[in-house]
Amino acid sequence: MSHTPLTSRRNVLFGAAALSAGTFLTACTSNEAKDDPAAQEVGQGADDKPGKPVTIGFAGPQADHGWLNAINDNARSRAGKYSDVTLEITEGSNDPAAQDGQIQTLIDKKVDVLVILPADGKAMTQAGLKAMQAGIPVINLDRVFDSQQAYRTWIGGDNYGMGLNAGRYIGEKLKGKSGAKVIELAGIDSLELTRQRTQGFDDALKNYPNIKKVGRQAAEFTVESGQRKMTDLLQAVPEFDAFWNHDDDQGDGALQAIKQAGREDFLMVGGAGSRNAFDNIKADNTVLKATVLYPPTMAASAIDLARALGQGKGVGGMAEFEIPAFVTLYSAVVDKENVDRYLPTGFK
Repeated sequence: MSHTPLTSRRNVLFGAAALSAGTFLTACTSNEAKDDPAAQEVGQGADDKPGKPVTIGFAGPQADHGWLNAINDNARSRAGKYSDVTLEITEGSNDPAAQDGQIQTLIDKKVDVLVILPADGKAMTQAGLKAMQAGIPVINLDRVFDSQQAYRTWIGGDNYGMGLNAGRYIGEKLKGKSGAKVIELAGIDSLELTRQRTQGFDDALKNYPNIKKVGRQAAEFTVESGQRKMTDLLQAVPEFDAFWNHDDDQGDGALQAIKQAGREDFLMVGGAGSRNAFDNIKADNTVLKATVLYPPTMAASAIDLARALGQGKGVGGMAEFEIPAFVTLYSAVVDKENVDRYLPTGFK
């Protein structure tokens, strides 16, 4: 977890997001998980027992954001754990036309399975259709294509769930306070994902009649925009008890603005799961007390699913012979109580 060039960065996270979902996704039905300490970084562990060789093509957008860079790193790292997997990874582009050309190259190479995180889900739907029509199954990662015919399986995060769980966390913290006030630092308002996150947050707050949302600004998933928009919020709403920030990268900027203003009189909840956010939560020396996950480890699970698909296997822990058509990951809340568990999954 952009708009079109920065694009729908996380369009449409592992429950107890990054880790427990790994238990579900990484083992194929005929195999057992290997006790591999290195594999604990993004899941319970992938089965390294060699099977049918699988060539996986991976096409993602340009890594212009910490989360997107971690997507690529997770894909490479997971593929490297399998002796039977060859990964063909493209350079990545935020230009749909350029990414379409990269996907065509992977189709021409006759890869066994394609994992695609599209620069723009709607614009790249035809690329997914071309691959499927060529007999290459597609794992659609995160930003969803417009047609279910363009992919075999979709895996991604729950933007509505991010807002819902952020709202619930704040609601529980403030439920004993009469006349509590909250604000929101959103992402790019033109994105459906931003609207979903805000809707989830607003819906959660409906369960806490003592809480009123009194301010909102939209930033751009960058440190600079986070600092600028948080400064505006602090000036516009001088008194509030908590706020939710949609993105941990822009949250770094928000924390700078808060520090410059000398404010310590509210709690902050972030979004996505960056290493900086985890470190701040663990240190417990800022207003940031929790973050709601949208972790890039979903790329590692996409590789697991692609490998299972290429080998004709299902998913461990399920009775079916086939992998699921949709995998929506859970948006866990990470606070001081559980942050050590998630530290290895934090993106930089």
